[in-house]
Amino acid sequence: MEERRGTDAVGRSHSWGDERLSLLSTVGAALNDREALQHALDQAVSELGGLAGLMHWSCGPTGSRTLRLVLASGLPLPALGGWEEIRQDEAPLAPARAVRDGRFVWLPAAAHETLRPGESGRASSWALPAGTTVASVPLTGPDRPVGALSVLTGPREPTPEQAAFLEAVGRWAERRLSRSAGGIGDCDEHPWWHQRPGGSVLQQPLEVVNVGSWEWGIRTGEMWWDRAGLTLLGIPHGYERRIERWIDLIHPEDMPRVMAATEKSLRERSGYEAEYRVRRPDGTSGWVQSRAHLELDEDGRPVRMIGKIWDTTESRMARESVGQALRYMSDAFFAVNQDWRITFLNVEAERLVGPAAEVLGRPLWEGPAGTVPELEERCRRAAADGRPTGFDIRWPTDDRWYHIRLVSVPDGLTAYLTDATERRTQAARHAEAERAGAEQAARISELASALADAVTTQDVVQVVAAQVLPPFGASGLLVLCLEGGRLNVVGSVGYPRAFLRRVDGVPAFGGYRLLNEVLGSRRPVFISSTEEYQRLFPDLSGSPALARKNAWAVLPLIASGNAIGTCSVSFDEARRLTADERTLLTALSGMVAQALARARLYDTEHARAQALQRGLLPRILPSPGALTPAVRYLPASSGTDIGGDWYDVIPLSAERVAVVIGDVMGHGLAEAATMGRLRTAVHTLANLELPPEEVLAHLNEVVSDLGDDSFATCLYAVYDPVSGCCSLARAGHPPPLIVRPDGSVECLDPTPDPPLGAADPPFSTVDLQVPDGTLLVLFTDGLVESAARDIDTGIAECTQVLTSEYGRLLTCPPRRPHTNGRRAAGEHGEDHDRLDRLCDLLVGTMLPAQRLTADDTALLIARLHGLPSGNTAGWPLPEDPVAAGLARAHVREQLEAWDLDDLVMTTELLVSELVANVVRHARGPTRLRLIRGRSLICEVSDASSTTPRIRRAAETDEGGRGLQLVSALSQRWGTRYTAEGKCIWTEQPIAYSGAI
Repeated sequence: MEERRGTDAVGRSHSWGDERLSLLSTVGAALNDREALQHALDQAVSELGGLAGLMHWSCGPTGSRTLRLVLASGLPLPALGGWEEIRQDEAPLAPARAVRDGRFVWLPAAAHETLRPGESGRASSWALPAGTTVASVPLTGPDRPVGALSVLTGPREPTPEQAAFLEAVGRWAERRLSRSAGGIGDCDEHPWWHQRPGGSVLQQPLEVVNVGSWEWGIRTGEMWWDRAGLTLLGIPHGYERRIERWIDLIHPEDMPRVMAATEKSLRERSGYEAEYRVRRPDGTSGWVQSRAHLELDEDGRPVRMIGKIWDTTESRMARESVGQALRYMSDAFFAVNQDWRITFLNVEAERLVGPAAEVLGRPLWEGPAGTVPELEERCRRAAADGRPTGFDIRWPTDDRWYHIRLVSVPDGLTAYLTDATERRTQAARHAEAERAGAEQAARISELASALADAVTTQDVVQVVAAQVLPPFGASGLLVLCLEGGRLNVVGSVGYPRAFLRRVDGVPAFGGYRLLNEVLGSRRPVFISSTEEYQRLFPDLSGSPALARKNAWAVLPLIASGNAIGTCSVSFDEARRLTADERTLLTALSGMVAQALARARLYDTEHARAQALQRGLLPRILPSPGALTPAVRYLPASSGTDIGGDWYDVIPLSAERVAVVIGDVMGHGLAEAATMGRLRTAVHTLANLELPPEEVLAHLNEVVSDLGDDSFATCLYAVYDPVSGCCSLARAGHPPPLIVRPDGSVECLDPTPDPPLGAADPPFSTVDLQVPDGTLLVLFTDGLVESAARDIDTGIAECTQVLTSEYGRLLTCPPRRPHTNGRRAAGEHGEDHDRLDRLCDLLVGTMLPAQRLTADDTALLIARLHGLPSGNTAGWPLPEDPVAAGLARAHVREQLEAWDLDDLVMTTELLVSELVANVVRHARGPTRLRLIRGRSLICEVSDASSTTPRIRRAAETDEGGRGLQLVSALSQRWGTRYTAEGKCIWTEQPIAYSGAI
């Protein structure tokens, strides 16, 4: 590193350094010389961002060329021991180079080992950080430099502005000293100062810092003092310049110690240091401290001892005062040396560690401190780190908590112990209060969140039981609501039925005084024991035993300013609730009341909506001979709105039956009303005997007329038991599952036509030939589709259920014993039970009870029953009047074969009228068909599309009474269109006496 040449600050722009100089001049006027110099040194250190500041002066006698440290800032004195005296011929050191060259220099603090400060003087146990550098400027007297102002800084070179500021501070210090008292008085006669430069400049800094200098010629015995030293020791002018003069000043009690230090220095060629008392000639005394170093000749023998001396009376008294303060202060204090032996302890520490006479000089760990967990480890760590640290410990002798602060010192460790028991107790109380407050806030937050999710009244009761009872250790909950002037139980936990019957339905303002008072006053009542209960309410003395409780908190439920009921929290054992617990319960009751009021509104609206929906759905499904139905409807488990799922079974002519299921998209009363319209329309269209695709086309018009935002899905199927054909059409609806008698499951093409309201007819129809005993499984999307499951996955899961072992057992057709081709009477009942269990299996598997559903669900399962071939008969008829007679003959013969003789006459009359109507008003070909099912069906078909109508014939009319006769003789009759024309049919009941 090269030295930095001086920088002239003249003409430099205004900077923060100029502001510092201005402030220095302003503040310095109010300070004495030493304070002003100290302030200037602090400003220099701050501006350069340094570690410490130093001020050296050339204070030696002629030829000594010694720079002595007279002022320091930023580091403790032990750290600067190597900088106390510097030889001017040690040019590699910045202060010496600045004085020698008379300019600013910047050099390393130690260029190499042989040039480290302190190597030529007394050794220092302190070491500066690596990379430390020194910036120095000379302090000039009248004709040459007499000192140096230095800043210890980091490895970065000072900027030109910083160098200029340091020079400016040096000039300010020179001017400040030059204004001090000039002349050196009688000391000019002393040989020491004969050739020192700038006497007036030298004298003032020594006086400023109150330090005297002395020199002892070891071989001659001569002793010289400067003026500051003479003043300090009280030696008059013209003193005898001998070493004996100095010895006479030393206090006799301190003489051995001072002499021992002197002899050691001479013997070991080491530095000299001693603190002792002096007895001045004027009779006063005081403490002084002297420090010196030896100058050796070429042979290494001592020639001179050069040193400094300063007054330590005040510091000594301060130390003694500090010692007394430490001795008797309220906090415990002790010190240990590097061997962990106790060197000092005050009175309070004796109480903890032991009497001083017993423990001084003994290892700290042999006493109570050795039993404190982790104390030794932490003490050793603090001594090694050299940084103060503090923590709390529990002391074993008095079992109290103390905060111990450990401070590392050069010769050991000091410890301060402050009683922290009360502080920790208060902190624990505060923490407990905060914890209780946090728990209370958390309880309220959790309850509020849970109540926000509660929908029904039972939901609210369950939330209160789960969130309120456990934190308080309660065992009973009783919620009563005011309805029609009475208090009705809406929910309870932990109460016997006998007590619930006692309080359920009591008058709101009479009949049970405890509840009446709480409801009337709107104030809670807290009862801590059975005795208190009986004392307050002697007329209810039997209630505690009946309720099996021993403490109560009866809270009013107030919502929107109205009393809506009471909430009782009870305990198995007697208990007095604290004020905080009572406040919390009262606050919680308000939240419960709001939630309960909201839930009651939901319950009311939900009950009305469900009643409406139940009214729109079939009350009882018909059970035609062609199929056995089983159905399940499940409303959504979340939300208040009802859905638009619906289903129906509609008997048609010729033992045929229509099966329909649909879903109006959306939820609410409007959707439920739309569902009712569609169900009515389907009945009307089914009675017209329209095919499935035409039924959906008409329904599409109905939905489209409701608006652009109305949509519905629908599946309409017609099953003919005579032919075994099932025709179905779908509009946006999930496909049905067809379970064959052998247990195999078929799913139709999952891609349907668009939903009603969005479709463009015609709709496609699928004709399936299904064997007797086949299951038709129809469902809405609520069964197979949800947020966590797509529709294809749901259909696959349904298929797995149906093909499982238990599912196959339920889907298998029951045995059907036949008598003359007729089914057993109990066949439908047995099959219906199976289908009911199959519905439960599907719903339980696909929609578990614990899973919330956002959509309602309809499930319709139908067992299809084919009609045996022996139960139908048909004949072609000619197109002339003889057809009627031929038809009667066929009827008579077939009914006798079916053992239906009692229906022969009526059937002959009906067939005669139907055939005559065809002969007169239609055209052939004509055909007659008889079907024996649950009723006797007679059909006459022709190729005409003209629909016969009943008309009222006048008394004089010869015709027009045929259809009136048909209507009177048959259970029901009608006309349906076929691909060839039309068919007129009649039904007559069959009175079976046994199995069919």
